[in-house]
Amino acid sequence: MLLFNGTGTSRNDVAAVEQVLRDQGVDYATVGSWRLNRMSEAQMRGYRLLIVPGGNFVEIGNGLSASTPAKIRGAVQGGMNYLGICAGAFFAGNSGYNGLNLTGGVRFGFYAAEARGVRKAAVAIAGADGETLDQYWEDGPELSGWGSVAGKYPDGTAAVVEGRFGGGRVVLSGVHPEAPESWRRGMTFGTPASVDHRYAAKLIQAALNGTGLGR
Repeated sequence: MLLFNGTGTSRNDVAAVEQVLRDQGVDYATVGSWRLNRMSEAQMRGYRLLIVPGGNFVEIGNGLSASTPAKIRGAVQGGMNYLGICAGAFFAGNSGYNGLNLTGGVRFGFYAAEARGVRKAAVAIAGADGETLDQYWEDGPELSGWGSVAGKYPDGTAAVVEGRFGGGRVVLSGVHPEAPESWRRGMTFGTPASVDHRYAAKLIQAALNGTGLGR
């Protein structure tokens, strides 16, 4: 498994994802922009999963060479799975900033709270399994228009989606279930961070193993 920690990623979110991976006993390697640019498509396909965490999707895309998204897309087509969290989900779409376009041309916008001037919040996410969890949201995307919906925002739009791109499974999340307790200051959550972390682990395992989130 590869965890991207290159240009544009949030250092704090990389650390939060790493903590979930360590708690789950999952082996992983980190990869920055320089190394990812120099990897071949065949080398990428040697990994089961690429995780791109939160940060700034414009900087993530623009920090990669023009040919790298095509190599990642080819690797996913060939069977490497992909998990995108917040900025990583924006980057997976048809972003105008050197995006991956794993979504058949669908480009994602921000969740509606952004238009109301809200930049971060505790948001109730209704899962496909009927469970609702309060999760940390910060400038995240609304993911309608592609894949199967596995989690919904309070307004019914897509917060978590999954689908296939060729031989690879793609899981995208507009929220941060991996968020540590320290991110929650000043907000009220009905769901403990530990429960959200278990959901983050579920996303990782679904992407890693290529299984659906409902299974």
